[in-house]
Parts: sequence; C-alpha cells; structure tokens
Amino acid sequence: MAKTRLFFATDIHGSETCFLKVLNTPKFYKADVLILGGDLTGKMVIPIVERGDGTYEAEFLGRRYVLREGEVEDLERRIRRVGFYPYRTDSEGVKRLRRDDHELEEVSSRLIEERLKRWIGIAEERLRGLEVEVYISGGNDDPPFIDELLRGSDVIMDPEGEVVKVHGRYEMITCAWTNPTPWRTARECSEEELHERLEEMISKVEDMRTCIFNTHAPPIDSGLDLCQRLDEDLRPVFSGGQPVMFAAGSRAVREAVEEHQPLLGLHGHIHESRGAAKIGRTLCLNPGSEYSEGILRGVIVDLTDGHVRSHLFTAG
Repeated sequence: MAKTRLFFATDIHGSETCFLKVLNTPKFYKADVLILGGDLTGKMVIPIVERGDGTYEAEFLGRRYVLREGEVEDLERRIRRVGFYPYRTDSEGVKRLRRDDHELEEVSSRLIEERLKRWIGIAEERLRGLEVEVYISGGNDDPPFIDELLRGSDVIMDPEGEVVKVHGRYEMITCAWTNPTPWRTARECSEEELHERLEEMISKVEDMRTCIFNTHAPPIDSGLDLCQRLDEDLRPVFSGGQPVMFAAGSRAVREAVEEHQPLLGLHGHIHESRGAAKIGRTLCLNPGSEYSEGILRGVIVDLTDGHVRSHLFTAG
C-alpha cells in the first residue's frame, strides 16, 4: 500500500514560537509532507521608544513598560512570540508612524520581510536533507511580496495559484485569496473573482478523485467558518449576552467543492472553527489557530492508495 502522511497547520500570524514548532513536525509526527497555509505574517508593529536617558518605553498587551537597555531584548522576544513586530525608534519616529500611513506601511513591510527571510533561513537549515516535501503559502492578510521570498528558497515550495503534485500522487491547488472581509485585506476579492481563480486551477487537474483543495477560505455553511459577527464599527455583536455567530466562509469555495468533489479540503482563516466536515465525498478540515498563545494547532492526515485513511487534530 502506498502511504502518505500530511501535516497541515495555518494562521500562525507571525508567531515565532508557532513557526519553530512547525519546523519540528516532520520529525515529531513522521510526516512525508508539511503544508503551512496563510496567514504567515503578523498584525501589528510595537514601537520601543528610546527616551534619551538610556531607557526605553513601550506599550504591549495593555501594559506600559519602561526598560533599561539590557531588558529590551527580552521584551522583543516576547513580542515576536505572539506574532507582533518590535520596532526600536525614537519619539519622532513614533510620531511619523502615527500620522503617516505610508510610513507605517513601509516600516511594516520591512519588518515582515526581515522576519520572513530569517524564518526561511532557519527552515532551510533544519529541513534540508530530510525526506519531507515542504509547502508554505500566504493568506488574505499576507502582502503579495512574500511570494517572491518563499519562491527564492530551494527547500520550501510556494504552491500559490498552481497545481502541484504532492508526494508523487496527489494533485493540490492552492489559493490564498478569500471572499470579502470587514478589514479590506491584501488578498480578498469578490466571490465571482474567487470562483474564476479556483476554476483556472481546477481546469488543469488531471484526477479530481485524488486532488487536494488547499484554500485559505473555508466553504460557507460548513461549520468550519463560524465566527462572531461585527457591527459597522468592527465591534463584536452580542444578543442576550451571547455572541452572535455567523458563517463567514466562501460561497465560491463551497460550490467548487460540491461540484468537483476533491479528495480533501485544507482550510483556515477562521481561527475559532477548528473541525472536520464532509461535503459529499470530500473531507474538509480546519485545524484552527491559537497563535497568540504560542499553541500550534494542526492536523495529521494519513492517505493510503488515493483515499483518506484517517485524520487527527493536534495541539502543542
């Protein structure tokens, strides 16, 4: 029997702790294939402001810090651990960040690039020579320039927008793009455009019976896409003291799964909707995410002779 073991995780959002854990999974879980979905990059820059008297000031997770030079590195490590970007600057630098969106975007892009380049270097050092295929792609929150960085690696494969052959047998399509969100992120589009993106790849698949749909957006109304509704000011909505939930997944992804019935769907995007769902013959999985706690959530999928033999959710 031809066996393939996949490990899939997603939505680590810049968490250094989670990324380093991802790199341990091929050995720990004896995986033949490692697939890390978007979103790879973090959400926030945390200024660490030099005060001119040998101390630094920062606000992080609701707490104000005043630090001596020797204490700054420890705070920077803690900031990286939850996925944010520490940024040493002075009072004028902070003012520029607050008043100039272009300056903030420029600094954010530079910090994202620096971290991702360092991560790629660590991945190449740890994974080169192992008998594992490594696929890493972006998500809707990730700026498009990360694709070029990933594709510069000789160990990592970025499958975005392509049909790739996984472990010599299973074709996989990958789509970072999602249906619209309230945040107007880098890679979101209308359901109609998302449908076109998916169908362009699907048209190149030779055997849908053994195909994997690696789409960041989960199928709508699958149970893998439930999250709390927000109002027009992006505040969580409650009713009777309870959060109001709704299905935030993609109609285009759902229709593609229903029509083409691939073997497996690997999804993310909605962190709180960890679970499995069957849509016809297709097993769809969302491992969820707790990146801010440094917990790597994932799923092991064992494939045998073109069939899903088992799946097991992991956390650690």
